[in-house]
Amino acid sequence: MKIPKRIQPLIEEGLVDEVIGQLMSGKEATVYIVRCGTDIRCAKVYKEANKRSFKKAVLYREGRKGRNSRRTRAMEKGSRFGRDQQEEAWQNAEVDALYRLDNAGVRVPRPYGCFDGVLLMELITDEDGNVAPRLNDVSMSTETALADHRIVIRYVTRMLCAGVIHGDLSEFNVLVDSDGPVIIDLPQAVDAAGNNNAQAMLTRDVNNITSYYGQFAPKLLDTRYAREIWGHYDKGDLHPEIELTGNFEESGVAVDLDSVMQEIKAAILEEQARQARLIAAEAQ
Repeated sequence: MKIPKRIQPLIEEGLVDEVIGQLMSGKEATVYIVRCGTDIRCAKVYKEANKRSFKKAVLYREGRKGRNSRRTRAMEKGSRFGRDQQEEAWQNAEVDALYRLDNAGVRVPRPYGCFDGVLLMELITDEDGNVAPRLNDVSMSTETALADHRIVIRYVTRMLCAGVIHGDLSEFNVLVDSDGPVIIDLPQAVDAAGNNNAQAMLTRDVNNITSYYGQFAPKLLDTRYAREIWGHYDKGDLHPEIELTGNFEESGVAVDLDSVMQEIKAAILEEQARQARLIAAEAQ
């Protein structure tokens, strides 16, 4: 096939030897199957910002750390340089997340680097060597649905332990090979500690996945994994190998408003006394 313009530099530099064909085109990128030496891989070519239809990207960027202060200031000001840096950060977010999650024990495509808006990564295939199907194209037994749902929930937990929330997880962003689910599509990955929308996005991710598997295992629809996971995270006792049950009990302890108000008043009086001491000290 004709070599895409964005991949041409990678061929010239010897990173890619052949473009075999287009795999898919989505809202943020076009993915090609390429040959790199004897290996068959993916080349994900990110679309330019004005051609990308991913909505509310600013919600996902919140909390991401800039690589240096000059770039961060430029991104905040929205200058042309800042927009270029913001676009680079959007692209690098996926490769950074892939490396981090691979190290955290989450099955994701192995990344090989991002070069001028082209991400080279592992091609996930089935046992026959064909491109692995997306979860939304797979039917399964109740037993398989329960087992694979448990795996994906474990991956979501490990992601959160690594400080990452997918942010757009659904049956369309999971591949299934002979070894089970593989998480894909992470350019919108959310910084769990720095994003005010983190809990809502985690909840949506978990509920999307649970709803899909729940078609084949209806009892999953009564689980509350999102609240359980976030509850452990909020308390600081979430860890990669935690045993989850899908149950979550709301606290039944009533808030003692009188005690709270007394504590607030005491704090105010203490601060007023501290200010009075400072004024008296300055007057001496």
